[in-house]
Amino acid sequence: MTRLTNDPADFASEALAGFIDANPRHVRAVHGGAVRSTKTPQGKVAIIVGGGSGHYPAFAGWVGPGFADGAVAGNIFSSPSAAQAYSVCKAAERGAGVFIGFGNYAGDILHFGQAVERLRSEGIDARTLVVTDDIASSQEHSQRRGIAGDLPTFKVVGAAAEAGADMDTVEALFDKVNHRTRSFGVAFDGCTLPGHDEPLFTVPDGKVGIGLGIHGEPGIDEADLGTAHELAQLLVDGLLKDKPADVEDRAIVIVNGLGDTKYEELFVVYRSVKQLLDQAGIEIVDGEAGEFVTSLDMAGLSLTLVWADQEIEKYWFAACDTPAYRRGAVGDVEVDDTELPTEATAVAVAEQGSEASQQAAGQVVSQLEAILNALKSAEKTLGDADAVAGDGDHGEGMVRGALHAHREAARLAGEGAGAGTTLRGAGDKWSEHAGGTSGALWGAILTAFGSTIGDQDAPDAAAVAAGLAAGLEAVQRLGQAQVGDKTLVDAYDPAVTAAQGATGGDIAAVWAAAAEAAEGGARSTADMVAKLGRARPLGEKSRGTEDPGATSLALVLRTLAG
Repeated sequence: MTRLTNDPADFASEALAGFIDANPRHVRAVHGGAVRSTKTPQGKVAIIVGGGSGHYPAFAGWVGPGFADGAVAGNIFSSPSAAQAYSVCKAAERGAGVFIGFGNYAGDILHFGQAVERLRSEGIDARTLVVTDDIASSQEHSQRRGIAGDLPTFKVVGAAAEAGADMDTVEALFDKVNHRTRSFGVAFDGCTLPGHDEPLFTVPDGKVGIGLGIHGEPGIDEADLGTAHELAQLLVDGLLKDKPADVEDRAIVIVNGLGDTKYEELFVVYRSVKQLLDQAGIEIVDGEAGEFVTSLDMAGLSLTLVWADQEIEKYWFAACDTPAYRRGAVGDVEVDDTELPTEATAVAVAEQGSEASQQAAGQVVSQLEAILNALKSAEKTLGDADAVAGDGDHGEGMVRGALHAHREAARLAGEGAGAGTTLRGAGDKWSEHAGGTSGALWGAILTAFGSTIGDQDAPDAAAVAAGLAAGLEAVQRLGQAQVGDKTLVDAYDPAVTAAQGATGGDIAAVWAAAAEAAEGGARSTADMVAKLGRARPLGEKSRGTEDPGATSLALVLRTLAG
């Protein structure tokens, strides 16, 4: 467990600040993460990597010449906000386009996708690189999670960009190396979030969890632990069965520790892996054993095979110099002293709202305070539900988002903002501070709601129903979820239908109808099998527990109904 903290809630931000303080030769701070402290020439494609904290040396440890230009850092196991990703990309962009690379997780897809949209609106060629290497998470390669395959995929494309490759070339190379990268992991025990006393999951003595996730997700199966050689056999057999059909028998081999497994143990496993691959006629191009993509203090490891060719090998062996990963010599570098923003740009009151809308803004502040208190009371329950298939932080993330949304709403309302601006500012802060999938979705809900009601008219029942509908449209546009996928949409969709049917009454009637329908929708998710998100790899194991996102949405609507 993580013992050395000040305030556990500040652990990720303090760790990032300390990392930057300890590595001034490589990195410097920017709002949302870190970028190179050395100068990068104009005309270079920028490679940004990122995700939640808790995985060091991924991702900030890979920033430097020959690898990444910057890293976006979210809270522990929570995706960074779109604003954070945008900020890091803008700081690193050098006129040739930007790639944001990350593992295939719903929150990262939402937040980084929003950042890409914003960059494109400014005329910047921005694209995503989504790693899908975990064979345990899906039969379909494009639907798999990204785990330790982050290291080789980002190293290869980072080297190509450093060598002057353009956007299309980098993208094609990423598609190749991602297609050729396969990982398979096991865990002996779960990790413990800072400030918590218990791990997110446990594995019975003498057993091993198969198919771990790197955000504290439990494995999809359990088996007897056995010897190091038997464990290596399990991993090698699994990866060889999933070998792509169009590759040679040449592989880069990476044994990755997850945070609590000793290096000596990793070396023992690597020795067995090498023996087994030799027996299978696989030529090992290069090998690594160490901690590359961790999961706080999780006990376990993963094996990654990258089926190499001459192009991949060229860039894999290319020189790089970062705090956590180095090869060869990159030559002389020059310090970059350009001033960078270290704080987010807050929503401003461009024009004061009408008197009626300012009164509504005051009500928004009170409602957000009530929502915050309700979420605080339900924080553990929501976290326990999330721990069934995720990292157990849904309650914590919702509270953090509501707290910052309430503070921002109070500031804006105090400056004369109308209800629309107040809600948009609250959504911006909810997204930035909550992180994860829920942060992106609740930020989108509040922003869409605020854009719908505006800053002039006093909201009535029809406007509230329209705002709810706009929020649902934003959620489905960003997350691509449908009714039946076991997400908050299963509570949100019936809530919108009920709200629209209650517009003949007052606002209280709309909230009441929406809350009742949402509660029924949330209950229905207990019988569903997850089709999206972190619970999806569990299949039938995801049945029996309500989706925490649906549950929290119903709780918010019930709070608004009074």
